[in-house]
Amino acid sequence: MQIKNLFLIGPMGAGKTTVGRQLSEHLRMDFCDSDHEIQRRTGVDIPTIFEFEGEEGFRNREQSMIDELTSREGIILATGGGAVLREANRQNLSSRGFVVYLHCTPEQQSERTFRDRNRPLLQTENPLEKLRSLMDVREPLYRQTADLVVSTEGRNTQSVVREILKHIETSD
Repeated sequence: MQIKNLFLIGPMGAGKTTVGRQLSEHLRMDFCDSDHEIQRRTGVDIPTIFEFEGEEGFRNREQSMIDELTSREGIILATGGGAVLREANRQNLSSRGFVVYLHCTPEQQSERTFRDRNRPLLQTENPLEKLRSLMDVREPLYRQTADLVVSTEGRNTQSVVREILKHIETSD
């Protein structure tokens, strides 16, 4: 399969950035992370954007960034967990590249994000319950947008990367 772009979607803690970086090395494609790019351009972290602009302000920035990044060719893009909430993002991702949904359970997410203070939606009394409620809303959107679903549950990065590469190679 000739891929002009590869987009990674899924919940926080699924491994999108880590998998994306490794895929970029294997496929010799540029790697971008929409959240990191927003932080780089604004000069502040995501929690600060949430604090001053709210989630709506952040989602506006995210939509603009995803539109810009998906317009490029030859990139691997890791999106934020909530990127699929906006129809425009789902449309841009689906129409401009091959979309891989990296799936893991809220319990796995919780283990992977337990100490990460850079996740404003988890700054709550019960982060696991928040992850479950986010998954209830987002899971159908991830599946609707994805060309391929790959579980990262209890797996190492190399195993996930190999599965994605195998799918790409055997889909010619």
